[in-house]
Amino acid sequence: MKRNGIERMEGDPDLQFLLQGGDLLKVLSPSWKKTRHLKLQEDCKTIWRESKKTFKSSQTFDSISAVRLGRQSEGLKKNTGEHVEGRCFTIVFKGRRKNLDLIASSEEEAGCWVRGLEKLISSLVNLSANQAKDQYPFTNIWVPIWNESHSKIWIFSCLSKADKNKDSKLSQQEMKNFLQLLNIGLDDDYAEMLFKKCDKSRSGYLAGAEIEHFYNLLTHREEIDVIYGEYAKTTGFMNAGNLVEFLMKEQREKVTLADAQKIIEKYEPDEQAKGKGLLSKDGFLMYLLDPEAMVFNPDHKEVYQDMKQPLNHYFISSSHNTYLMEDQLKGPSSTEAYVRALLKGCRCVELDCWDGSDNEPVIYHGYTLTSKILFKDVIKTIKEYAFKKSDYPVILSLENHCSVEQQSVMAQHMSSILGSALVTTPLGDGMPANFPSPEELKGRFLIKGKRLNKLEASFADVTEEADNSDVTEEEESSNEADDEPEKKSNKKNLKLAKELSDMVIYCKSVHFNGFEDARKNQSFYEMSSFKEGKAVKLAEESANAYIRHNVEKLSRIYPAGSRTDSSNYNPVPLWNAGCQIVALNFQTGCTELDINQGRFLINGKGGYVLKPAYMRDSATEFDPITLTQGDWLQHKTLHIMVISGQQLPKVNMKKSSIVDPLVKVQIYGVPDDVAEKETSAIPNNGTCGLRLFSHLTVW
Repeated sequence: MKRNGIERMEGDPDLQFLLQGGDLLKVLSPSWKKTRHLKLQEDCKTIWRESKKTFKSSQTFDSISAVRLGRQSEGLKKNTGEHVEGRCFTIVFKGRRKNLDLIASSEEEAGCWVRGLEKLISSLVNLSANQAKDQYPFTNIWVPIWNESHSKIWIFSCLSKADKNKDSKLSQQEMKNFLQLLNIGLDDDYAEMLFKKCDKSRSGYLAGAEIEHFYNLLTHREEIDVIYGEYAKTTGFMNAGNLVEFLMKEQREKVTLADAQKIIEKYEPDEQAKGKGLLSKDGFLMYLLDPEAMVFNPDHKEVYQDMKQPLNHYFISSSHNTYLMEDQLKGPSSTEAYVRALLKGCRCVELDCWDGSDNEPVIYHGYTLTSKILFKDVIKTIKEYAFKKSDYPVILSLENHCSVEQQSVMAQHMSSILGSALVTTPLGDGMPANFPSPEELKGRFLIKGKRLNKLEASFADVTEEADNSDVTEEEESSNEADDEPEKKSNKKNLKLAKELSDMVIYCKSVHFNGFEDARKNQSFYEMSSFKEGKAVKLAEESANAYIRHNVEKLSRIYPAGSRTDSSNYNPVPLWNAGCQIVALNFQTGCTELDINQGRFLINGKGGYVLKPAYMRDSATEFDPITLTQGDWLQHKTLHIMVISGQQLPKVNMKKSSIVDPLVKVQIYGVPDDVAEKETSAIPNNGTCGLRLFSHLTVW
């Protein structure tokens, strides 16, 4: 038996347990723990909650991102005891929705809930088109069109929603609703004419092959016919040689005959054609719509760059105020924010540390209404998730506001939790003259923060006294622009615990007093943080000096304090100046974060991207503003042919909303490279969308 395309798996005890449901304790605080009866609905994707409130008998939710067994969330760690560890679990949702912390009546039941929900998530992600065909056989025609699993779920979901009486047939009104859900707008008279043309049985509704015919009339893609026909030279099919010719000529890919044969084996749906080593048009389209055919260089999916260069020769994926889930003033702080950042490949996370009760330091955005989380819980979370997506080192950027006593507690927690993975002495023998490489630092943690003395002092015959036992309380205040003098006047000094100071090896925070002062007086491991305004000004007015500075040292950039909504700045001008740690608010989806994710999509998504050679040369003349002559100056023209597009999202969620799609191509880089071109819009068409040939030349 199948429910909404997801096999119910009659013999699976965990899914059967979810369908039966049970009582769980929902946890919000030490005193607020209330029983909730939850069960899986018949659609196998919605959880139903029983409620005694009038006119509110249930609550549904979906979009589950992950399920975690045990007291892993800060809510469960804070509000429950260790004796219920095995009975606890957390449901994590996508987006900004808060986690759901629950306690089962037994460890066995907790396991059933977690295993069942994980299987459910996996089933949704891996839903196959064959499951849809059992209820709607005509969906077979969509296999080559809707190849990715999420697309299959979406197309089947739209069909199911439109089929109001669930009879596997569509009336004229249901078909109209279906087209709206698919983002296709049609004139009513034209839609009626097509409907009648396809209603061969004259029954007033479409079923099976009739719906297939209707959909084919709307989605026939002449442009694919043209491309396929040009290369299908073997009795109307493509053979491996034809496919190699297409990939090399049109896609500019370096492929072999063996590569083409693997593509045919993977994507050709017709077993007879596959057996002859041929690729049909359906198989060709399936391949084109698969992520494997993206413009992205497949060689870059793995680590391909030299990872044995000094650490400061790489751009490093970095997060600002990592603990925040929402805005900078009143939103929640959460260990989940660290999980999400690290799973996105972030390699530098921030911890704002303050004195907490019971001699336990806490993390939150000081002097705001943001909630507090325990420092030790954050360190435990970082330890658990740091190297799940990347083996390369993680930098813990400490904003230290704690008393000496609680600084000692911080040092103890980091030492006991991170253990030997924490770098507490320079690698190798003797005083280093440069940074170690990401390769040498695999699986290690670096602390960025204040230090009482020079690193060289630890190698002196006689222990050198600290050069200054007082440090600036908040390094992000030390380089504020002149538009915020009140922050500068409010700075105060803070004593620094020696055990915490000694953990700072390669990332000692210092005040920036100009490039000349840094060149003469700063050691390679001494680095400064710059607010975005100051950094952008330096990048515009002293770009070459900034680049040379970053050849020798690390620089960290952070958002202006005025970005209380957790918005982001454009990281590109700072990368152009060689800045490595350009920290963004990872919790905010925006163009700037997309650019950041694009920057670190390459090199195995490891969070480290090697800077160009001319940005690693201490004598470089490169200047992104003036663009003097050099190896970097190579004029190129990017020519893009936009063929067609489909599955384009609605602008809003109104049922009647139909998008007028277009494609916009943007280039980000040095100012002379910044460019933007777009195609003309295609009215009232989202799913078939952009059925045209459009040539864009971007300089």
